[in-house]
Parts: sequence; structure tokens; C-alpha cells
Amino acid sequence: MRSVVNKSLLLLLFSMLLFSCASRKRIVYMQDIEKAKSYDEAAQFEPTLQPDDLLSIVVSTESEEIAAPFNLPDIQSSDSDYRGLKTYLLDNSGYIDFPIIGKIKLGGLTRTEANIKLVAAISEYVKNPIVNLRIVNYKVSVLGEVARSGSYNVVGERISLLEALSMAGDLTIYGRRDNLLIVREKEGKKTYNRVDITNPDFLNSPFYYLSQNDVVYVEPNKTRVNASVIGPDVYVWFSSLSLLVTIIVVLTR
Repeated sequence: MRSVVNKSLLLLLFSMLLFSCASRKRIVYMQDIEKAKSYDEAAQFEPTLQPDDLLSIVVSTESEEIAAPFNLPDIQSSDSDYRGLKTYLLDNSGYIDFPIIGKIKLGGLTRTEANIKLVAAISEYVKNPIVNLRIVNYKVSVLGEVARSGSYNVVGERISLLEALSMAGDLTIYGRRDNLLIVREKEGKKTYNRVDITNPDFLNSPFYYLSQNDVVYVEPNKTRVNASVIGPDVYVWFSSLSLLVTIIVVLTR
């Protein structure tokens, strides 16, 4: 009897050890990153303007009077988040209605390309215009197995996947690191992409930096899924079983 119990105890401990080792492989980010190749193109990332982007565009020249017709009047916005900003909303076709110039398509362009296009259009009326363009409603959403699901505003115009996860309080212990889903809209079509952040190669992927309105979903792992059936206290069961086997060993000596 004692031999059987001892073998059972050893088997239990060995199983728990294997489980612990396997968990580490599923949890650690960017494993063996020292072997990853450097990647410089990510530094050149720029978001592409898309429908429903809210743009702040301010035109200046040597004379404020000359620049005035190309700027929106100082009207307070009804949205408190953008109050005091002169903003344009890209329509579903990617156009804005710009003073003097009229309809001009900026959708599908990067911020730099849109800026160059506006400068060229305004230059037909005034000399050496300066255009300051930025996206003011840049946001990403993170949901699933993270500490704080929600939509997060981005102050600048570039945010990495790791930064977005950090804003959401990082993944819980039950989140799958190897199969994050990123939903992205491009040219009016939604795309669905998978990212493995345990593999450092994701640093080289086009999803290392998030585009505005990207949605990141963290899938639950098997432990969380199974917990919905057998309860969340799986580790308590393991501990209780281990204690029970230990008691039996002591009593059968």
C-alpha cells in the first residue's frame, strides 16, 4: 500500500512540475529575443488616414490675414474632448470639405502624404503655406484576458502592441500570449490577424505598431476555459489532493 501511495505522490509531483514548466513557455514574452534580427523599418511607421478620422488642420503663412480663409472659424466644438480644436471629419469615401479648396481626398494617405497634398493645393492660392495636420481621435481597444478592458486614446500617432497591452494593465495569467487577435480596418475592409508575442519575430511584423481603431482581443487559455466548467479553484484542488496523499503516506507508515 505504502509503495503504491508513494508512487502516486511522485507521479502527482512530477505532473505538477511538468505543468509548471509548460506554463512558463506559454507566459514569457519574446522568448530567446537575443536571437531575433534587428528591424529598423518599424521606426518609419505612420498611420494611414481612414474614414471617421478626426483631423486637426491649421494653415499658416507669413500673414495671418492671408491664412485666415483656409482655417475654420474659432467655433467651440460640442465635444468637450476636442473643444477649441479646428477639426475635419473624413467621410466614408475619405474626403474632407476644406475651405476655399472644397472636397479633397485624404483617406488612404499617410499623415505626411496628406500634409504634402494639402500644401500643394493651398500653394495655388498663396505662397509658402505651412500646414499642421494631426489625428486627434486616435484610439485603440483592448479586450479579453487583460486587467482593464477598454478603449484607450493615444496622444501621439504611434503606439506599439506592447504599449497598448501595458495601458490595459497587461494580460492576466489566463491570457494566451501566442494567439492574440488584431482586428484592423483597411480600405473599408476588416482584416483579422494573429500575433504570437512569445515569439520575438512579432517585432518585425506589421502589427507591432497598431493603427488607429485597431481592436486587440486576448483569448483565454485552456485553464480559464476549463475553469468555467470545473470552477476557478483548480490549484486548490491540486493542493488538497497533494495534502491528502501526504496524510495517507504518514498514516500508513
